[in-house]
Amino acid sequence: MKLGIMINTQFPEGDAVPARIPELVEQVRTARDAGFVSLWFPHHYLTAPLQMLQITPMMAFLAAEAKGMMAIGPNILILPLLNPVHVAEEAATLDVLTGGKYIMGVGLGYRAPEFDSFGIPLSERAPRFGEAIRLMRRLWTEDRVTFEGRFWSVKDHGIGLKPMRPGGPPIYIAAQVDAAIKRAARIGDAWLIVPSTSLDTVEQQMRLYRTALTEAGRTPVEYPISRECYVGASHASAFEECRAALEYKYDAYASWGLGASRSQPFEEFARDRFIIGDKVSVKEEIARYRERLGADHFIMRCQWPGLAQEQVLGSVRRLGEMFG
Repeated sequence: MKLGIMINTQFPEGDAVPARIPELVEQVRTARDAGFVSLWFPHHYLTAPLQMLQITPMMAFLAAEAKGMMAIGPNILILPLLNPVHVAEEAATLDVLTGGKYIMGVGLGYRAPEFDSFGIPLSERAPRFGEAIRLMRRLWTEDRVTFEGRFWSVKDHGIGLKPMRPGGPPIYIAAQVDAAIKRAARIGDAWLIVPSTSLDTVEQQMRLYRTALTEAGRTPVEYPISRECYVGASHASAFEECRAALEYKYDAYASWGLGASRSQPFEEFARDRFIIGDKVSVKEEIARYRERLGADHFIMRCQWPGLAQEQVLGSVRRLGEMFG
């Protein structure tokens, strides 16, 4: 089983973000030394009042701290908002900077303000997404490309710097609904399971995904899953230590239109959705996920806006101790 960390680059209003940068460096170093093998980053625009560091500069900045890890990439890049030539060029650079370890996690996005600000209708998300992936794969592998699509065109040109990895970076596709999960099976190298989906729902979706893979005649690189995870010194204290930060995070999600406002108690909301507890209970939970889903790469987000650095590092170290 592989263990990855998703770095939080979001901070509450009024927080001194420059002071948080050394903390992010320390988190990556701690995860690397604890045996985590992958490093992942979130992506959004127009997040005020929540402060957010942008994804590409942060990936490049922290890549040097991830030496020895097997993979680094976005989880997830909102692909329909972006020009695929730009994304393909940046991906090639990041692939070279990381020694061929870059993985591109992409998704459709869902926030109307982001799409409105880019002048892109939400209804165009899926066709833009598929067209962008087709064009990027050609740019990574062909010297000169002629491409006439609905949204983008390239006329007998190519990117000068090619990725180190043959075929270009693997493309992992985040998806939450049936049509998108089937798309991930058809055109992606893996399906990225988002942190907020309940285990029962993911189990049903995994069956759909595996069926779609069989129908497409494809085998994924791996079966990754993203989870919110906090490992405390005791089971009881773990919930209290991370409660406020996770509630802040998911209330922000609800205000953005992702999921309904949280009405049930925190423990009930977290059950079968987050992995929280002491080392024993967290290890048991991860084993349950592996048994029910066949997941083999757990990408853990261990920090949320407002969680103290010493708590983050303690959680990361305990996770590493469990699987080191």
